[in-house]
Amino acid sequence: MRIHLPLTAIATALLVAACGSSPPPKPVAPVAPPAVSTARMAEANLAPASASLVSGRLAVVPEAGGVHISGVIGGLPRGRQAAFHVHEKGDCSAMDASSAGGHFNPSAQPHGRAGAGAHHAGDMDNLQANGEGVVNVDVHLRGVTLGGGGANDIAGRALVVHAGADDYRSQPAGNAGARVACAVIRVVR
Repeated sequence: MRIHLPLTAIATALLVAACGSSPPPKPVAPVAPPAVSTARMAEANLAPASASLVSGRLAVVPEAGGVHISGVIGGLPRGRQAAFHVHEKGDCSAMDASSAGGHFNPSAQPHGRAGAGAHHAGDMDNLQANGEGVVNVDVHLRGVTLGGGGANDIAGRALVVHAGADDYRSQPAGNAGARVACAVIRVVR
């Protein structure tokens, strides 16, 4: 005796068997576009903090892979080094600049030296004052953007100069001493 099944029943059975033998496709997570700078320029006017005389005017301009910070800072101890960092908050209202918070560190890395292993996004090399206590700033800060609102965006954050040199080892901030100048990074429209 032969059993005749309708052709649609056979096709349905084969389709169900084929679907059950392989896992369902995994949903594809959308890829976030790379963070890029959207601002063309920012300025940072350093005002004294902690009863110092340190002040200066800096320009921040996007470049490939980061930003370029340039300008002049004066009132530093002659011939000495001073730490220089981007801090997490754009608030310089406290007399000691503590209102700027800690170093800018969106990736939760340990403090260190830029370009030499793990470090905060806001870690930069020490500034070297000349015999008059002046520094001509020429810093290339990698891995950050200016504008755009990404996690690594430094627009609206603070630049801080410290009284001493960063040792690049001590946690969480390099044992650089008091904050002697602070400026909010303000995008120029």
